[in-house]
Amino acid sequence: MTRKTILLLPGDGIGPEIVAEARKLLDWLTAQGHASFYMEEGLIGGAAYDQTGNPLPEETVIRARQADAVLLGAVGGPKWEPLPYEVRPERGLLGIRKVLDLYCNLRPAKVFPQLVDASTLKREVVDGTDIMVVRELSSGIYFGNPRGVETMDNGEKRGFNTLVYTTSEIERIAKSAFQLAMLRQKKLCSVDKANVLESTELWREVVIEVGKSFPEVALSHMYVDNAAMQLIRNPRQFDVIVTTNMFGDILSDEASMLTGSIGMLPSASLGEPFALYEPIHGSAPDIAGRGVANPLATILSVAMMCRHSLRLPDLADRIEGAVNRVLDQGLRTPDILQPGTQQVGTVAMGDAVLAALSESFS
Repeated sequence: MTRKTILLLPGDGIGPEIVAEARKLLDWLTAQGHASFYMEEGLIGGAAYDQTGNPLPEETVIRARQADAVLLGAVGGPKWEPLPYEVRPERGLLGIRKVLDLYCNLRPAKVFPQLVDASTLKREVVDGTDIMVVRELSSGIYFGNPRGVETMDNGEKRGFNTLVYTTSEIERIAKSAFQLAMLRQKKLCSVDKANVLESTELWREVVIEVGKSFPEVALSHMYVDNAAMQLIRNPRQFDVIVTTNMFGDILSDEASMLTGSIGMLPSASLGEPFALYEPIHGSAPDIAGRGVANPLATILSVAMMCRHSLRLPDLADRIEGAVNRVLDQGLRTPDILQPGTQQVGTVAMGDAVLAALSESFS
């Protein structure tokens, strides 16, 4: 059995609490001989700044490049908001994505049948929703230059950012999206703003060209404003969505709320050969340390890690199955609590998933 090295980056806020529950599963799988995981912990975000003065220490980058996969908790919080922009915790997250060239972000928005009534939308709108948003992650307006704030001759300040994409950057994310669509319903919607942004006019042209190599996939195009509306009006029309960094950031958060709680959704950030996995919900500083955070998104991120990086699809299926069984049991953290269900805390939810995972091997 080949040993897999996993770098854990708990980070800030609820990050350490939820990563601890994921580690509990990984440690158990190793102890029981179902896998062989070697885990290291590193610093990122505000925790890294507090200890090193840098939200992304070089040691973290070195370890990440040596690991088979990286599992991250969350970064950021009001404590670090007064810091200069270049050393805020979020720069650590953006930085590790950039240095590892994690260009492909997978963000599923799946409505669990047990939680369909937790959504703020009507059951008939969201029931059966299963969307995968493929977000370009290492380029676009978040990384483009020139950028900054300058003072003009008249004393007025001007802020500016640059939206830039090259043909090769669009080609590789489009190819990833088409390949994923081939494994699902063979439907791909490319979201852009080609009617007013030249950079996304190029995006559309390149996606169409890449699509010629995937004739089995039904390709459609949608402007981002319409896509935002359609996600609320009729989410089941979508299977795989591919879009730019900023549009993907916004649309994937919108799609997440179809499911009833942002605390249920994992993500994968993939490159060649590196990968990072994290829940999408952020550091939630208002509940940090209270033991009520939902660890399921982090646990499901471990399932994605097993499937995409560690080549352990059976373990991925077992972890996802364990989460489903716990939801069937009616256990809920506060964010997904419904009438007739039982409220549990972070540790108890992790214990329940571990028990269900153990039963799957019986």
